[in-house]
Amino acid sequence: MGIIEKIKEIEAEMARTQKNKATEYHLGQLKAKIAKLRTQLLEPPKGSSGAGDGFEVTKFGHGRVALIGFPSVGKSTLLTMLTGTHSEAASYEFTTLTCIPGIIHYNDTKIQLLDLPGIIEGASEGKGRGRQVIAVSKSSDIVLMVLDASKSEGHRQILTRELEAVGLRLNKRPPQIYFKKKKTGGISFNSTLPLTHVDEKLCYQILHEYKIHNAEVLFREDATVDDLIDVIEGNRKYMKCIYVYNKIDVIGIDDVDKLARQPNS
Repeated sequence: MGIIEKIKEIEAEMARTQKNKATEYHLGQLKAKIAKLRTQLLEPPKGSSGAGDGFEVTKFGHGRVALIGFPSVGKSTLLTMLTGTHSEAASYEFTTLTCIPGIIHYNDTKIQLLDLPGIIEGASEGKGRGRQVIAVSKSSDIVLMVLDASKSEGHRQILTRELEAVGLRLNKRPPQIYFKKKKTGGISFNSTLPLTHVDEKLCYQILHEYKIHNAEVLFREDATVDDLIDVIEGNRKYMKCIYVYNKIDVIGIDDVDKLARQPNS
């Protein structure tokens, strides 16, 4: 059974399991299993040389911005208008097949803007060119998510979910959890405030899933199981994301006003 099939099987089991006090330990372990499998999924195939054609773009300037969005949402047009770099735009999907860089000159700074191929649902599992797109996004300083105003909420959720699945946390700060592996001494579990999502037993079970038997864990906030798994994995990237809305002429002025008032938009 492949990694993707295993993930789908565990997700199906989680969907079937009722959420209550009795099942929270079991669900915590399943979440840890999925996180481990997703990490394996992101490792490049053995014998491959890296990200693939057109994706090895040298970092340039004072900052790097990744343009992310669904196919045909207007990323190439935006790159051309902001940087003067020609990126082919057409009415059919997947016009951009590689990573096209451009430079924005703002005051005395140079900002590198990368037009990436459109992401599709399932990108985190390697569909389309998802894996390469996500690898370049991780090397950026900020994500510019371009959305179609008429489908913005659904698309925004799908893209956020795909990026979360590969360890990119948008507009979030790292959890306030201190975690350090040790060679001996067992597991030391402490918190500076009452915890409502995680207790000592659940923490032990998740660490056991990672075959960690000696560690120091200190919660400085009421964090969740997902936060704890993120800290143990240690490969999460916390990034700012700005949401850019295109095709606003297809929705009413009230909806435009609503979108404009959303955070980071």
